[in-house]
Amino acid sequence: MKKILAYPLNIVYYLFFGFFITVFDLIQIISLKIGGYIAQKKSVDYLNFLLLKCIYLLGNRVVFQKKFEFPKNVPLIFVSNHQSTYDVPPLFWYLRKYHPKFISKIELGKGIPSISFNLRKGKHLLIDRNDSEGSIKKIENFARMIDEKCWSIVIFPEGTRSRDGKPKKFRKGGLLALFKILKRAYVVPISISNSWKFAKHKYFPIPFGIKILVKTYEPIKVSNFPSNKLIDKVEKIIHSGI
Repeated sequence: MKKILAYPLNIVYYLFFGFFITVFDLIQIISLKIGGYIAQKKSVDYLNFLLLKCIYLLGNRVVFQKKFEFPKNVPLIFVSNHQSTYDVPPLFWYLRKYHPKFISKIELGKGIPSISFNLRKGKHLLIDRNDSEGSIKKIENFARMIDEKCWSIVIFPEGTRSRDGKPKKFRKGGLLALFKILKRAYVVPISISNSWKFAKHKYFPIPFGIKILVKTYEPIKVSNFPSNKLIDKVEKIIHSGI
């Protein structure tokens, strides 16, 4: 019965969702031309705020837990597990003051209103997962830019989404490349729970009553641990919180 009732509400939800990403595609273009990076980023912040509000139409919500202060005036590396596309709006919105920049697959750079434009023009990094050597070089150059600007990086080292919520083994290449350059950075582990349930029926209908829990943990200085040991430590922290 709940699934049947979910269909009409999902239609309303997707109408709002589609409207916002379509309108903000144009808003981003105008913002970038008139106000540059800062204006475009502000438009992306507000878009993600609205996308978060949209899920309330389905009786769903996001809880963001931040028990530790993040260091200031240093780059941050936010390392998270990955369960669905709904992991992204909370990270954009709640981490907005840190200028979060995502490392994403190149395929997302085309065809998705608002999202593709932002990934191309918002200082994020698109990589070809079939070109490991080229991707590592791009990540290192990307890390240098982040270090210079004192921004933050968001990376999902599992490499792909977990469709049943069970954590996957980390792929270390991207993190090792970041740690090589960002010696003064801090890693902030993040665990995300329950967002995989949004895709339970391939996103239609999205079920009712889901609480996405986003938990951040104590920042760890990159230079305090050997790189491989740090990755294992962060992976253990994240997996323990799912």
